[in-house]
Amino acid sequence: MQTAKSMVEETRQLLLKDAASRVSKPRRRSVAEFFKCIFLKEEIKMKKSLVLAMAMALGVTASAYAANPFSDVPAGHWAYDSINKLAAAGVIEGYGDSTFGGDKLMTRYEMAQIVAKAMAKGANVDKLAAEFADELDNLGVRVANLEKKADNVKVTGELRYKYMSKKGDANENATFENDLRSRIWVTGQINDDWSYTGMIENTQDFYGESANKGDEDTSFARAYVEGKIGGLNVTAGRYNAFLANGNIYDDKVDGAEVSYGDKVKVTGFAGKATEVDGGNYAGGELAGAFGNLNLAAGYVNYKDLAQDNTDLGYGKGLDDAIWYVGADYTMGDVNLSAMYLKGDASFQDKDLDATIDNVKGYDDDGWTVGLTYKGAEASEVGSWGLFANYYDLGLGTYIAHTTDANTFDGAGFKGYGVGANYTFAKNIVGTVAYYDTENKLNSKVDDQRVWADLTFTF
Repeated sequence: MQTAKSMVEETRQLLLKDAASRVSKPRRRSVAEFFKCIFLKEEIKMKKSLVLAMAMALGVTASAYAANPFSDVPAGHWAYDSINKLAAAGVIEGYGDSTFGGDKLMTRYEMAQIVAKAMAKGANVDKLAAEFADELDNLGVRVANLEKKADNVKVTGELRYKYMSKKGDANENATFENDLRSRIWVTGQINDDWSYTGMIENTQDFYGESANKGDEDTSFARAYVEGKIGGLNVTAGRYNAFLANGNIYDDKVDGAEVSYGDKVKVTGFAGKATEVDGGNYAGGELAGAFGNLNLAAGYVNYKDLAQDNTDLGYGKGLDDAIWYVGADYTMGDVNLSAMYLKGDASFQDKDLDATIDNVKGYDDDGWTVGLTYKGAEASEVGSWGLFANYYDLGLGTYIAHTTDANTFDGAGFKGYGVGANYTFAKNIVGTVAYYDTENKLNSKVDDQRVWADLTFTF
């Protein structure tokens, strides 16, 4: 590996040959790597002569320049022309006494100022901008595009520990769940308009129901692309569908979603509901944002849901068409939400009343309301929030509801949930919630559970 001294001499010889000429791309990379090597993370200083060599090697030039702007740079100096060009371009300035001070030392902040000026003139200083990202940020220089180019693939993750106790007639005995879920996210920029997202998920069941005690499962849970086609926003692949604010479905699907508009948005979607063991779906939504008020109305039609519900006595051949209207309103730190849903469930193309004895007279509509106050932000230590929800949802108004309460396998449920969240340290958020629900087909069957989790993101 070349020493700093030999690298500087190499650059000096290059500039002596032709200070005004463009330097080859391999040379630019070598000089940039050299400076990256000699930079330390704190108050390390650098000679201006090295800064000069870097700037010229990275192509900072000016079409015209004044002769000899600095008294300590004589006409015979090896970098005379280069210094003049950089001064004329506004990349370097001297001292108040009209001297350049080539042998004086510089702080990282002063170096960042030179990098910022070079960036403004269109110089290719990507690696230096990455090195001085913090200093440039303090100077108000955006490096988002640079980061996008330099780090095309990004890996993030999430680790969540969960404990949940369960009581009530829905559980033969008081029991609990105890598991650890890990997620690794990979995102990559395909081009300016399209990106890819993948996610691997692992869940370890430490102790709980006899059926899952000690089990471990790993799956490739997400794999989708997002982008634009003309004025349309497109998502396609295996992703998480959040339909009707999660009141109908909040889980994995294999499908596609297309939307158009901003404040008034039209969305269409179709695919396979993978988390209910099959079932194709299609639908659409019309939503509008009017200041602090958001409104939405939509329709989702599910076909051949492969649920095997022994309590209700049906299996494959269940269809369900669900209409919904909803609204939410924000008042400072408080958000209020409400939604009404109407289902039209059928089994083998016949009404459930005619085919399933124990569901005669079931409610086929329902509603839910919610209240949130503030909310924990992973990046803000000490931030917190409160939430409360009430549910009265009949059979056929939901498929995979977003709540952590017992929803009684689609039979309909009624009850409430309250909770709080808090950020203990940066990227460490805790949540605790209590849910109390009952089966709408049999009010004697109820469920109470306490949910607690601690989530780490990185």
